[in-house]
Parts: sequence; structure tokens; C-alpha cells
Amino acid sequence: MSSTVRAPTRHHVVVVGGGIAGLAAAYELLVQRPELAVTVLEGADQVGGKLRLGELAGAPVDLGAESMLARRPEGVDLAAAVGLAADVVHPRVVNAGVWTRGAVHSLPPTLMGVPADLRVAARSGILGRAAVARARLEPRLPAVDLSTDTSIGSLVSRRLGREVLDRLVEPLVGGVYAGRCSQLSLFAAWPQVTAALRRHPCLLRAAEVETAAARPPEGQARPPVFAGIVGGVGRLALATADEVERLGGKLRRRAPVRELTLTPDGRWRLVVGATTAPDVVDADAVVVAVPAAPTARLLAKVAPTVAVEAARIESASLAIVTVAMDAAGVSADLRGSGFLVPPVDGTTIKASTYSSLKWGWFPDDLLVLRCSIGRHGDEAVLQRDDAELLDAAMLDLREATGLHAPLLDAVVTRWGGALPQYAVGHLDRVARIRTAVDAVPGLEICGGAYDGVGIPAVIATGREAATRVVAALGPAATMKA
Repeated sequence: MSSTVRAPTRHHVVVVGGGIAGLAAAYELLVQRPELAVTVLEGADQVGGKLRLGELAGAPVDLGAESMLARRPEGVDLAAAVGLAADVVHPRVVNAGVWTRGAVHSLPPTLMGVPADLRVAARSGILGRAAVARARLEPRLPAVDLSTDTSIGSLVSRRLGREVLDRLVEPLVGGVYAGRCSQLSLFAAWPQVTAALRRHPCLLRAAEVETAAARPPEGQARPPVFAGIVGGVGRLALATADEVERLGGKLRRRAPVRELTLTPDGRWRLVVGATTAPDVVDADAVVVAVPAAPTARLLAKVAPTVAVEAARIESASLAIVTVAMDAAGVSADLRGSGFLVPPVDGTTIKASTYSSLKWGWFPDDLLVLRCSIGRHGDEAVLQRDDAELLDAAMLDLREATGLHAPLLDAVVTRWGGALPQYAVGHLDRVARIRTAVDAVPGLEICGGAYDGVGIPAVIATGREAATRVVAALGPAATMKA
């Protein structure tokens, strides 16, 4: 009696988007199921999304994200998995300042901008006496009501006063989201504070207790909050892409997905490339790992509820101005890792990082600084050309720090729609999106538009999407006799 051997079916999974979320999803798919055929389709000519490396005055620099939270493991874990464990570093200096009232003042201890000690905040020079007196009244108020979502701005201004909001909370929250507290969700954009408020009755008490709990025992070093990678955190995306290819995955650059449909037999069909020479790719499952707006366009026909909800997630555009100077020719006294700027002060830049002071891998003779420009709803400033943005950034830097030095090199990097805005009700919107995605077999989504904008949070969404795809595909195919 003879038998025939039939080759197992090799499922094909396509990941739309080669940012760090899509790359993390592809990597996780291949780790969990090495037999899968995995293709990443990236519309740009390079992968990495908002993790992008460049060169300035001969030194590598990050042109997008330049650090990741070390308290969440996903970023550091992925770096180790793709061969970068030895290159993970932590900032040499961590204390930041706030440029306001004519000077850069040291940032007092806060919980995402909420003062942990009003006496220290009063001495910082950031808050006026009246603002401190107003904030001291907060413990007399009823406990914070967490039954419904509200804006960060509404909560803080009601409980601590407008000045605490304007000069402490706005610059810190804006540094993360490039957004405005009057629109950002307490639950979604301030999860650390929300969690603390579930344990404590008011903002000041929450900040005091939580910052004290995070303080290490006497004689012990404080665990690092942030991590980077020697040569730039952009290396994480490139190394992950390399590992995806080493594991057998395929990366296609300059491959924009223009159309996504379901065939009658339940498979996915993607139309890729230019309209003049379209390419058709079929798949058993698709992970959509692009920002909210293109997600909405791609899913308009196959998942209309997802499309409608994703289209309502707005985003902020920004520009990063990175400059290099001869360190020997700099006379300014630059302290700490940089400074934040309250939007109420009306400057062009919203933050500046002293990159070469913060990270130890830059050459000693090079001073590298970067400035961030642009907030949600204030895109008009980004209509200036690169030369104007550079001049405006240097003018603000000189006014803030007294910095006067000839430039060796400079680059302006523009990020259109880079940062999703977690508006009031965002968690409910994401829940509706997830429910609608679950109703479409073989579809998953991931990225910064949903559950967190930091690198570890974005990586987590990619890994979770991959795990759900693997579960939906069922056990690995086996040889049948």
C-alpha cells in the first residue's frame, strides 16, 4: 500500500507598514511561527518610521525618536533580541529645565507636571506666589471623580489653577504628545496619573506619594527612566528589519498599499505600488501597522466601523531642528539634558535636548542640540521653510541659554502627522475599534494611534497583534500521509 505526502500549507501574513510596530509584529510572527511566510510592505524608501538615523558633522544622530522608556521592558527586550544588548545605554544627565520667565529653571519633582512638593516648586522660579497659594487649596476639594473621562487641562485648572497647568503640566504633556491639555484625555494620555488618582484622593497627594515611592533607598542609585542605543535609537529599527530578513521574512520598500480587499474565499488581496504598474499580493492574514489616517483609508470597505473611528483620531505635525557646533567654541553654560517650553510663552520651539551632553557616545569635541517645533492645531509655524525654522530655533536657543557659536552642520526633519492625539474618550474609541477588528477574520491593527506613543508601547502593540494572528491561524501545519 503506497502513501502520498502532501506539502503543508504555508500561511502568508502581510504586515502593512515598516515602522517599529510593523517590524516588531513581523519579528514576533517569525519567532512564534518560523514556518510562516511574512512580508512587510513599506511605502517609503526606508523602514523604521519615526525611528530614523541621519548624520551630522560626521556623527550619527537620531532624526526622530531618540530615547525610550526603560521602565517598560519591550524596547530594551527587543534591542537584546536583535543583537543590540551591549549597546543599550542610559542618559548621562537626566535633570531637565523649563524655559520660562526669562530663564531656564530646574524642573522640580513632579508626577507628569503635578508638583510633588509645592515648597520646592515655589523655589524653582517657574510658579508665582499666587499660583502656589492657589494650588495649596486642592486637598480641601472633594476627591477626584474618575467615573468619566475628562481633559487633563480641565482637571488641572479646576484643582490646581491655571498657572500650574500652563507652566508645568502643559510643557511636560506637550513634550510627549505635541498636543494641548485642553483636548487630551485624562485616562488615555495621563495613564500614570490616572492610576495614582485611583489610590489617592487628589493630585498633590498622588504626586507626593508616587514620587516618594519611586525614590530609591538611601545609598542606592535610582533606576534609569530612559534608555538609548549607542549610535542612535534608530538602530533598533534597522536591526529588527535585518533580523526579520534573517528569519526568512521579506521586506519590500517603496511598496505603498493602495487597496485592501477580502476575496470570496476569505483571503486578503492587496494592491501595491504605482497605479501605472500595480502589483497584487494575496495573504491569509493582514496586520495594518500604519498611522490612523491611512488605516482609515485602507479599511473603509472591509472594516467601515474601524475606518470611521480611526479617522477621528487626529494627529500633530512637528519638525526637529538638529544642529552641531564645535564644543570648544561654545561659551554657554548648558546644564542638564535640555529644557521644555510652556506654550503660553509664545516661543517657536517647544523643547530642546542637549543630545551630546545627554548621550555619552557622541565625540567629545562636538556639541549636538535638537529643538522640537510644532503643536497640535498650530501647524502654521511649520509652513516656514527650513532656513526660517533653523533661524527661529537658533534665536530661541540663544535667548534661552546665551548660546553663541558658529554652526558646523544642521538639518531640519519634518514629521507630518507624527503624533496621534488621545482626545477625551480615546479609550472608548479604541475599544470600539478593537471590537470591530475582531469581527473581521484575519485582520489585526497596531501602532501608536491606540495604546501609547512611546517606543515600548508601540512595540507591545505589534507583538500583541502578531500573537493574535498566530492564535487565529491555528496550529502549525503538519505533513499528512
